[in-house]
Amino acid sequence: MMHMRTRTIISLERSQLRALKARARAKGVSVAEIMRGLVTDSLEAERPRTPVPMSTFERMVALGSSGRDDVSDRHDALLADALRKDHDC
Repeated sequence: MMHMRTRTIISLERSQLRALKARARAKGVSVAEIMRGLVTDSLEAERPRTPVPMSTFERMVALGSSGRDDVSDRHDALLADALRKDHDC
């Protein structure tokens, strides 16, 4: 699917432009591509997240053996890590 692009002009500090050009060279893409990615990432970070329903957490309980000895001691931290990985939060 082709997206229509619109040309725009922005003002950057010289150091910002140097850093953008260096990143673009390192990745083998254009400065514009780097900028589009940064804008997308910023907009996505500000997008409201849908709350995770309680049923999701309830299904996690007693799913099986993890093979870990410290699950009961570290339950909250392990659950938080799993949720961050699954929900990018």
